[in-house]
Amino acid sequence: MKRRSLPVAAALAATAALLLTACGSGDDKSSDNDKIAGADTGDAKKSASPNASAEEDAIDRPKMTFPSDFEMVFDRTEPSDTKEAAALNDAENFVRAINHGIVQQNAEDAAYKFYSDAQGNAQTYAKKQIQQYIDGGWTVTGTQRYSGAKVALASGGNRASVSFCDDDSKFYGREIKSKKVLKTKPSDKDYYFFEIVMTTSKESKGLWTAEAVEVQKEATQCKA
Repeated sequence: MKRRSLPVAAALAATAALLLTACGSGDDKSSDNDKIAGADTGDAKKSASPNASAEEDAIDRPKMTFPSDFEMVFDRTEPSDTKEAAALNDAENFVRAINHGIVQQNAEDAAYKFYSDAQGNAQTYAKKQIQQYIDGGWTVTGTQRYSGAKVALASGGNRASVSFCDDDSKFYGREIKSKKVLKTKPSDKDYYFFEIVMTTSKESKGLWTAEAVEVQKEATQCKA
């Protein structure tokens, strides 16, 4: 099996409302949930933005390491606004953390909980994606490529909608016991469009956490 098919527990309407709250009258948003997200081969501290503030650098982030046969690639431009950059970087860390839980085979992994808020559907979504892989006896292999990242800050500056495309055409599941790679034929099912509501507060010292997640399946607009 390559793909995870469990839906997010929270209703789509509720998530859409959160996105609208975060972005006001910004870009229209797609919906439909089902998808995990990526990881790279380094730890979260090394993946932080070069524009990150000293406050952000002081955050005691969980270390995330991954096997050499798995990679996540972000093709994007760093936002010039420091809050937008921080929201985007931690949205990426949230999707890394889901894969970290899969690699660790731990549905209670600390990394995804660190990068998500217990409110909304983000934490539930992450746990279900990890649990599905554990139940199937699978891990991840190959490359996930993310592109087209956009960030829209809410008027208060403490909420943001982060969106990006995900190309999984070279990403697969792998059976842990047999090490068999579960390859699939390329199709529109390899493409996803993510929208993540990120939040922060004065007490968080620059950390942004995922509150809500929506994923559009068969996102053909994301094909190169």
